[in-house]
This record gives sequence, C-alpha cells and structure tokens, in this order.
Amino acid sequence: MRSAHTVEQVRAGEAALMASLPEGTLMARAASGLAHAVLELLGGGYGRRVLLLVGSGDNGGDALYAGALLSRRGAAVQALLLRPDKAHPAGLKALRGAGGRVVTDLSAARTPDVVVDGIVGIGASGGLRAEAASVVQRLPTVPVVAVDVPSGVDVDTGRVDGPHVQATVTVTFGTHKIAHLVDPAAPACGAVHLVDIGLDLPPAQVTSLQADDVAALLPVPEPDAHKYTRGVVGVRAGSRDYPGAAVLCVAGAAAGLAGMVRYDGEAADLVREAHPEVVVNDGRVQAWVVGSGGGADADKALQASLADRVPIVVDADGLTHVTGPLGIPALLTPHAGELARMLDVGRAEVEAEQLRCAREAARRFGCVVLLKGRHTLVAAPDGDVRVSTVGVPWLATAGSGDVLAGLCGALLAAGLTPLDAGSVGAWVHGAAAATTGRGGPVTAGDVARAIPDVRRTLLAPSRA
Repeated sequence: MRSAHTVEQVRAGEAALMASLPEGTLMARAASGLAHAVLELLGGGYGRRVLLLVGSGDNGGDALYAGALLSRRGAAVQALLLRPDKAHPAGLKALRGAGGRVVTDLSAARTPDVVVDGIVGIGASGGLRAEAASVVQRLPTVPVVAVDVPSGVDVDTGRVDGPHVQATVTVTFGTHKIAHLVDPAAPACGAVHLVDIGLDLPPAQVTSLQADDVAALLPVPEPDAHKYTRGVVGVRAGSRDYPGAAVLCVAGAAAGLAGMVRYDGEAADLVREAHPEVVVNDGRVQAWVVGSGGGADADKALQASLADRVPIVVDADGLTHVTGPLGIPALLTPHAGELARMLDVGRAEVEAEQLRCAREAARRFGCVVLLKGRHTLVAAPDGDVRVSTVGVPWLATAGSGDVLAGLCGALLAAGLTPLDAGSVGAWVHGAAAATTGRGGPVTAGDVARAIPDVRRTLLAPSRA
C-alpha cells in the first residue's frame, strides 16, 4: 500500500530521525537520491547542463547538495538563487566547491537540459510568487525534476492556487505526500520517485492500494462454495428512459465477483437478453445497487432497497434522494457535479478541493463516498481516504459509472466493507479499462467484459 503523510507527520519523523544521526546525514541521503534521479532522467551526467532553481529552506539545500554531486559527475551545474540572502549556506559552499556556479538572473544561465525545482519546501502554501513564476514560465519546454513536490501546489490538500511548477519527475523523500496522489495537484507531479531516507511514520489517513493489496481483498470462493454463499447482489437500475443503464450496471455486477445477480426494474427484457444468467425478480440479496439511470423511479427503488437493511451502493439518480445518513453500510458513488449538488456548492469548488469535499460528504452522510475522477477518492466517515490512481482518460465514457456501481455492489454482496468495496472496485474498474483499451478508446461494455481478465491476472499463482 502506498501511504501519503501530512507535512506535520513528515516533520515529526524527520526530527526524530535527525536526533539519532550525525548532522547533515538526512540531507545527504535526500541529495543523493535526487541526484541519481536527475542522472537517470538525463541518461548520464557528463556534459549535461543542469539549472537549479533555489529558494530558501531545506528543499533549496537538497537541490544545492544534489548539484554538487552532479557537478562531480561531469555536469555543468548552475544555481539561480531566488532568495540569495536565505540560500542554504552549507549547500551553497558544497556546490561551489564541486565546481558549480551561481548566476544572478536567468539571462546569465545557459539553456539547461534539465531544471531542478528547489524553490519552496513542503510547508509552503499558495501559488508561486511573481518572480519565481516568471522564471518558471521562461523555461516551458525544459524537463523539470521537483524536490519533494512541485513548487506552488498545496501539499496537504492537493489544491492548486495560482502559478506552479509542472514537473516531469518529482523526487520525494521518506513517504509520498497527499499532493502526489490527489487531484488537481497530482498531475503537476509527473512521475513520482520515492527515496527511502529511513523515516519512522505513523499510519497515514490517505493511502493508495497497489495490485497486491487488491489481490488480497478480492473475494475468492471456498472449495465448498455455492452461489448463495458467494453473495447475491440485487440491482435496481435503469428506467423506461434509460434502459441501457440497467444492462451496464448488471454487467458490472455479473462479472464474476459475486455468486448471483437479481434484477428488479423496468428493463427486464433487455437484461434477460444480455445476461441470461441473471434472475429477474425481487428476492433476498446481500447488497443492493440503486440509482443508475433510475430516473423518476429512483426514489422508490432507493426506499425499497433501504427497507431490506442490507449494504447498498447508491449511484446517479439515487443520490438525489440521499439527504442524510442511511443507517446501513452504504457506498455513494457521485461524480463532481453530483457531489456538488449533494453539498450545495459549485462544481468548481469540488474539483478544486476534491479531498476536502469527499471527506465532508462522508462525514455528513455517514457513508463511504467514492468521488469519481481521474484519481478516484474513496472517503470514509472517519477521515480515511483511499486514492485509485489506476485508469486511463478513455474511461470517461458514458455508462462506465454504471458498470462501476454494479461491480462495487458485487463486492459488497461478497462480504467486503464499503471502504474496501469502493477502493477495490475503483482499482479493478480502472485496470479493466487500461487492459481492454490498450491505450485507445473503450466503451463501458468493454470495461465490464475485461473485469474477469483483471481478476484472473491478480489472482494468478505467479503472484503468490
């Protein structure tokens, strides 16, 4: 599992570690990792031109020490000091001692092969100041390696307020930070490279499941299993106006992760035709999926499903009728516009503050909230959040959310908690899109059909 810690947690971990190490050891570890990442990006050091953008604080120090190491590997290293009076003195001495140069303005620097962003540290907030923003804007095509996080993004929230660095690679130390995982900051980080510097940190509230974590959570039938012991998922989706939503929601539910699917709704004939294995009637289930394409009947379907007192996934039209805690284990699956309506805020606010809004909704409604997006957030009422970074832009296609709702419902019926069902479902859904699309367009039906292949790969004996 990938963990993303807050600035406060990281600083406490660094302080504890520094107390047990000789002075400068921690920065030396960070600088070494940073320098190696730059060398890997450049394919070597000799003859390469490196420009360090150096602000105040330890991130600037990391950049200066890394520059000294790069200079010793034959790179021509120049440092532009954005705050000359507050540049890290020992790092500056090390750079000069290794043959690096300090320049006073960008016009005095050679065109670099790579820029190292050491402008601000992890404690900064808000966008770049005008001088720094001007420098960054004058280097639009040069690859950037950011120290810890791209300067100008908010580390603990994932917000982006104003000008910021767009990194090709971000080299971070000890642990991932929230901005590496949560949009809208995450795209600014590029590829994130983690350097282990020996921090001892508490459990993180923001995490991201990896393939092995998903494999460990996937339901696997016992040797004596039958369809009822594997879980029965009920689907109340679709309507006369949106019958296709029922077919797609059932497709996600019927992808093999539960033992049986029941359908109760207006699109029975289409569901029978597409999925003859599905039982079309109202009967006993271990979980319900409600709302996808539900139209005017969504409230009725929601109330009928809540009466069974089993776990529930509420999607799309069903979300309109969720006004408070449901009193049962529940997973809500809004996109940004739907979550904005639920919280009575503008969509732009949700998109700018995805982490805060997902957590607020989870607390307000007493449910796990799956906020769909490029990086999907699955937030629990206690503040724990899982981020799914798996998926492709092609997944933004009509009906894909219906498939996801059905898939999550099957996982609930198989016995997973709403938090596990949402985070595993989002991961598998994204992986299915990547698998079937192979870098190209996908349809919602393609994604549903690829789910068994993803499950098979995750559970293959070679992964044991």
